[in-house]
Amino acid sequence: MPAEQFVGELRALAPRYWHDHPFHQRLHQGLLSKHELQSWAANRWYYQRSLPQKDAAILANCPLPHIRRHWLDRITYHDGDRPDTGGTENWLRMAEALGLDRTEVLDERHVLPGVRFAVDAYLTFARTKPWLESVASGLTEMFSPGLMRRRLADMREQYPWIAEDGFAYFTSRLTVIADEGTTTLDLVVEHATTRAQQHAAIAALTFKCDVLRAILDTVDYYS
Repeated sequence: MPAEQFVGELRALAPRYWHDHPFHQRLHQGLLSKHELQSWAANRWYYQRSLPQKDAAILANCPLPHIRRHWLDRITYHDGDRPDTGGTENWLRMAEALGLDRTEVLDERHVLPGVRFAVDAYLTFARTKPWLESVASGLTEMFSPGLMRRRLADMREQYPWIAEDGFAYFTSRLTVIADEGTTTLDLVVEHATTRAQQHAAIAALTFKCDVLRAILDTVDYYS
């Protein structure tokens, strides 16, 4: 299909994103208890720590050196370029600012079965599907910059007891996420050259949206 139509169908999936999930709505309204925030952070950790593994799977499956070189930066972003740096470290600081001990987050004692199942399914997807579909699944980046800005502002206002250091994940992510979304979209449009590849990319993004909502469905249910 023409590029504009293809991009339009990808962007049309925005309502499936998790921005308007009831749990997120309560988070933004300041209605979550400390325990609920802790459960959210501990379960979201399982997703966050899986992202560099997902990106490594894309690298392993991609035969194109220039894309592998480009994608390597994403692993470094999450894992850091040295100990105690990177996106996963910043998420641990968020969990600590919410009153969790780092050990109980790292040993995943609070990770709920539904969250584990959804995230593991996403990793399996990245490891077994063509690299282009796995890249397309990450196009949820297109939907998140505005949400992240809103979340940072609302959490600072609604939960003033959270130390500022706990927001490092959001403040650092804002500087890169808009560019990542644009770059990923351009990459998918360039390499999805058949209608079958385009439909597979749309299905991949749909699947990723479902994974994210399944994570929150589980956390919300147990809340």
